[in-house]
Amino acid sequence: MSMRRKTLGRTDLEVSTVCLGTMTFGEQNTEQEAHAQLDYAIGRGINFIDTAELYPVPPSAATQGSTERFIGSWLKARGGRDKLVLATKIAGPNGNQAWIRGSKHNLDAANLRAAVDASLRRLQTDYIDLYQLHWPSRNVPIFGANQFDPRKERDGVAIEDTLRTLADLVKEGKIRHIGVSNESPWGVCEFVKQAELRGLPRIATIQNLYNLTARAFETTLLDEVCYREDVSLLAYSPLAFGQLSAKYVDDPQARGRLTIYPPTWSPRYLRPAVFEATRAYAALAREHGLTPAQMALAWCYSRWFVGSTIVGATTLAQLEENIDAAQIVLSDEVVKRIDEIHGRITNPGQ
Repeated sequence: MSMRRKTLGRTDLEVSTVCLGTMTFGEQNTEQEAHAQLDYAIGRGINFIDTAELYPVPPSAATQGSTERFIGSWLKARGGRDKLVLATKIAGPNGNQAWIRGSKHNLDAANLRAAVDASLRRLQTDYIDLYQLHWPSRNVPIFGANQFDPRKERDGVAIEDTLRTLADLVKEGKIRHIGVSNESPWGVCEFVKQAELRGLPRIATIQNLYNLTARAFETTLLDEVCYREDVSLLAYSPLAFGQLSAKYVDDPQARGRLTIYPPTWSPRYLRPAVFEATRAYAALAREHGLTPAQMALAWCYSRWFVGSTIVGATTLAQLEENIDAAQIVLSDEVVKRIDEIHGRITNPGQ
């Protein structure tokens, strides 16, 4: 079967329902391994590649930008840029990442222009198909924080101002379409409102966390907001940093992101309830002749509001399994039992 494709938002971007995520390139994967993954993914019908100026992760001054550089060297060697949909992101404000344009980097005009130009150089391309804001300028709970805290309010760049600069970059041909990431319902509505009021570019996508242990997208009204405003979800972390493959349940010392890096990097996936949920999902998958990863991915791929699911891998064998899962159709019984597990252990990885 051929790879299915969907159109993102109200754009002309037609993308494979599986997107190659690349945040391991430059940390867990060498340039040669990165090129091998890109070759394999394209050979399997994937035309959508997602990266970010921040990558690889965990982020550091020593490696920042390596992922885009690896993709750029691959593009230069292979060609075929016009057949691909290339997405990248600008990092939002974070004083702990001062190596990215200093400690004051934000989503203002100077930073947007500098970030786009640097990404274009590293990617060795003249344009970016989908340019995303990695996280908001304003105070919003993200990356495992799931309660809004007004005490953390900070000065942020107005959404209108960010959109005006993005509009200029679209006019200049440096980017084609725009999206957000780690956004809230209010943020999506405000981006759409400002775009429509002022004739500015409309967001096409939202790249947010979505997997069996983190389904808040369904219950925060984001699914309805995005449906009514034609904003496509790009689901990231569909395997919960590998947790939903059940490898850490089967072997607590299994090599992967959750054992290689300090627990402070991704504590939400180390919560006891995440392990409890993973054991239940893994048992269900194996009962029906599936691997835990196959079931978790097939479920995500099938969701009506997901425009594309971003998968990452450190080996070609993992990537093959991830892509193969796009051909699996889960039975109504399996989906029903997934929802029953979710009802008992709700969003432990959110």
